[in-house]
Amino acid sequence: MFTEVIPSLQYANSLTDYSRRKTIAVNIGGLPMGSDYPIRIQSMTTIDTMDTEGSIAQTIRMVESGCEYVRITAPSVKEAQNLENIKKGLRARGYDVPLIADIHFTPNAAELAARIVEKVRINPGNYADKKRFETIEYTDASYQQELERIREKFVPLVQICKEYGTAMRIGTNHGSLSDRIMSRYGDSPVGMVESALEFLRICEEFNYYNVVLSMKSSNPLVMVEAYRLLVNRLDEEGLKPYPLHLGVTEAGEGEDGRVKSAVGIGTLLEDGLGDTVRVSLTEDPEFEAPVAKALVARYAQRKAQPAIKPVQELPINPFQYSRRKTHEVYNLGASNVPRVIADLSEVSIEKYEDLRSVGHFYLPAPDKWKMNDQGVDFIYTGSKPVPFMLPMGVKEIIDYKTWLALDDKNNKFPLFNPLEYHLGFSNDAPHSNQLNFLRLNIAQLNPEMIAVLSQTTQTVLVVHTNNPHAMPELRRLFFTLLENKVHCPVVVQRQYATADAEHLALYAATDCGGLLVDGLGDGIMLSVQQTSDTTNAERLKVAATQNSVGFGILQAARTRMSKTEYISCPSCGRTLFDLQETTALIRKRTDHLKGVKIGIMGCIVNGPGEMADADYGYVGIGKDKIALYRGQQVIKKSVAASQAVDELLVLIKEDGRWNEPETIEI
Repeated sequence: MFTEVIPSLQYANSLTDYSRRKTIAVNIGGLPMGSDYPIRIQSMTTIDTMDTEGSIAQTIRMVESGCEYVRITAPSVKEAQNLENIKKGLRARGYDVPLIADIHFTPNAAELAARIVEKVRINPGNYADKKRFETIEYTDASYQQELERIREKFVPLVQICKEYGTAMRIGTNHGSLSDRIMSRYGDSPVGMVESALEFLRICEEFNYYNVVLSMKSSNPLVMVEAYRLLVNRLDEEGLKPYPLHLGVTEAGEGEDGRVKSAVGIGTLLEDGLGDTVRVSLTEDPEFEAPVAKALVARYAQRKAQPAIKPVQELPINPFQYSRRKTHEVYNLGASNVPRVIADLSEVSIEKYEDLRSVGHFYLPAPDKWKMNDQGVDFIYTGSKPVPFMLPMGVKEIIDYKTWLALDDKNNKFPLFNPLEYHLGFSNDAPHSNQLNFLRLNIAQLNPEMIAVLSQTTQTVLVVHTNNPHAMPELRRLFFTLLENKVHCPVVVQRQYATADAEHLALYAATDCGGLLVDGLGDGIMLSVQQTSDTTNAERLKVAATQNSVGFGILQAARTRMSKTEYISCPSCGRTLFDLQETTALIRKRTDHLKGVKIGIMGCIVNGPGEMADADYGYVGIGKDKIALYRGQQVIKKSVAASQAVDELLVLIKEDGRWNEPETIEI
């Protein structure tokens, strides 16, 4: 197995001052992409490409929702040929949107499409290779022969694109790396990058530079590491700085899909990477562009205020996940999963049922509490302590001055501000002998505070910022802790002015997820500013959203699994069943299987490879025919679609991973 030493950690212009990575311009049908232009928005049709009128109508809806480029699948020559009819129909209706042909397995379709549309996307994992999940031993000589074979298949497309002025995306997908790449580099970001570079070197050999690159995965951690490594490698090899297409594959639907997309895409946007964005949701494609636009809009006027101290040397490896070392305080830090704190300081908690919003349910008949998989770990109530005994699964955090007046100081923990903390600990004033929270920002993390924190083993930091360049300032705070060897656990608090569920999910997943994917953070606390006319019922509803988003971010960042995960593709013209309906049905019957990952793929192109992370797979292989997978191994072939969901449940039960769903009666 080939291993690679990474000599440099450089991958962004700056980690403290927002600056987009400088790239060359790539012309795509008169709408150029690159750092001199706005970050472009795109999506992909889901209609059968042979349905000309349907494809035209859907493309128009996508354009009107904000798409600047539209991608259409061309799995064979006949679909590639029909792109011409779709393009003519759009132009006749006054739509000049550049079209992109999506190619898998079929070089002849790519070569035809390159003469028709403005851009072709090829996947280096299956353009010249086939995937049989075999391990192959290569000598340097035999591997070079394989590269010559690839070159022979790929050069004709390069020459056609150059002749016709057609752009190309070399789009690596984590789940469809070839057996050749897997055998030499492993299932890794290094392999993803090398897969693309093999093709890119051929492009540069022929002086063809109208190229966009992508490193997509359904795992946001892998995706982030691969894009960063790609930028690093382009620079090291002296290759041109090509624009980047950002996306998380098979993100899913609803809140989960938005959170997962934002953790991956948002983290890279914060780094100044990315020139076009596609959000892949298992929803109609016209719903994808507004989500992508909301992610991108945050960077239109991004500026750090005040300026953030530059990072001279990275104290982490941005290409390989490693959690920040901390000591354990109560149940935070060290090897504990990150905790979720519900900010209920602006909510009146008066009765048991008010805690339903944060996953704790009181059952009157047996007179006991139950907690679901998203039962919050702590609630922060500020100056308004809960008037009843809390269930055992949740603890309360209270402002220090209010905490001082409490009789019960064992089951409720204080939250200090920096002045209270300095005075309290220097004068041996009352504090918890188990767990103390200290809320501070980067300006308050001064040398005196660092000296105090270096000596304590009972304090958890709650870090926050008002800087518009929020995530980088919080990241800089973590770096300061690392540089000074302060090992206190840290909870990340982000406060937002919007209670809109979608924007809250996108913003929080970017700000908090961008830290978690780098191993920074031992907990999360989301807060929403409330207006005076907001009712308590509305505030509880917002609290429920905050809680759901918090757990979703931890799951997307792969730091705490609290629910079933669905790796479902966004559908396209290759899809062989109603993906949205099937995903909803599978979710309905399996959403209680905590930690189980189920891939739901519309066709074999998005089959076992694209759902590389999944424990089980449901893949369309023909009309009304489904293949069921355990990991990447086919277990049942050609199952009737009407029976496939039941058969999937049988497979899960055979593996001992099934449990009956609990009904919580309120």
